[in-house]
Amino acid sequence: MIVYATHKGGKYLPFEESLKIDAESPRGLYINLTNRCNCDCVFCLRSKKEMPPSNSLWLDREPTVEEVEREIEKVPKRIVKEIVFCGFGEPTLRLTELLELLRYCKEKYPEIPTRLNTNGLGEQANEKIFAEKFAGILDTVSISLNADNAEKYLKLTRAEYGLKSYNAMLDFAEHAKKYVPNVILTVVDKVMSPEEIENCRKICEKRNLTLRVRPYE
Repeated sequence: MIVYATHKGGKYLPFEESLKIDAESPRGLYINLTNRCNCDCVFCLRSKKEMPPSNSLWLDREPTVEEVEREIEKVPKRIVKEIVFCGFGEPTLRLTELLELLRYCKEKYPEIPTRLNTNGLGEQANEKIFAEKFAGILDTVSISLNADNAEKYLKLTRAEYGLKSYNAMLDFAEHAKKYVPNVILTVVDKVMSPEEIENCRKICEKRNLTLRVRPYE
């Protein structure tokens, strides 16, 4: 499934199926670029949730830019409140394609906000700082914070870059806020204690970043 919409109950539906349920309510247009990920989070739905083949986010292969553009064109834009690049894996592992598609969306549909959901480890994967390339084409970046220190973070995410991953993720957030209007760090409620969440809130306040507590699905 390259493009999809989300529904209550943790349902991920092809956009045409979403329209059959509700043809008029605004919703996000989610774009799935890859199965690959440089984390293996213990709470990730990739390993926790079985999906029927007709509604699966797993890709048989990574779509080309042209294929994604064609899928985007099929969706009625009057009900799209946001275009979200998320992948079933980590979108920045396809950085070139991600940037090209962000430019395409912003040029064709400047009125629709764009968002990137990421683990924040794209700089490690691509071995370069690239946040400046988001200027003018990305409105929001949502980064998975997941923990209040590097040791807990690595235990939860099992990131392939080891303990340095935590600070690398925070560095990416700092780089991104220079070029992206909204930088949000997220944690998942049921995998963290209230004390840990408060510590994360302080981390964000210190860096002038926004914390969002996501419900566990």
